[in-house]
Amino acid sequence: MSAVLAEWSIVNVSTRIEYAVRALLYLAAQPGSSSVAAIAESQNIPRKFLEAILADLRRDGLVTSQRGPAGGYQLVQDPSEVSIGEIFRAVDGPLARVHGLRPHETSYEDLASHLPKLWVALRVALRQVLDDVSLEDVLSGRYPEHIRQLLTAPDAWQNR
Repeated sequence: MSAVLAEWSIVNVSTRIEYAVRALLYLAAQPGSSSVAAIAESQNIPRKFLEAILADLRRDGLVTSQRGPAGGYQLVQDPSEVSIGEIFRAVDGPLARVHGLRPHETSYEDLASHLPKLWVALRVALRQVLDDVSLEDVLSGRYPEHIRQLLTAPDAWQNR
């Protein structure tokens, strides 16, 4: 089972995702445009890596860019309208994949025949967290109630 889970893009938050979220948090907190250099320096992200991430975010319509001395990147929407799930999908594709398939596209025989239901439920759980949290929520630290409940679960901050 661990080999299957290792292929889920969300189980292990990639460096690309972390950097993308941090870059967009920076843009959300800044008035106007910000240069790649300013974002990279502020967030300690390698510039070339950040440029590739910003290209993905621009292609998905999350940021715009403008060339020139007053240019740079800025969010297309208000930070309250940009979900963390959108950022995940922009840089890494679907939230959940099993051997390259979407959870509902999987099928198994015999003992594992009901496993696709678990994969679909896992995807729903991921959506309920990532799609319900915006950049503004992260900036302010004011998460939706169901997220706050998850954070206060008895084992939320413990390794398993």
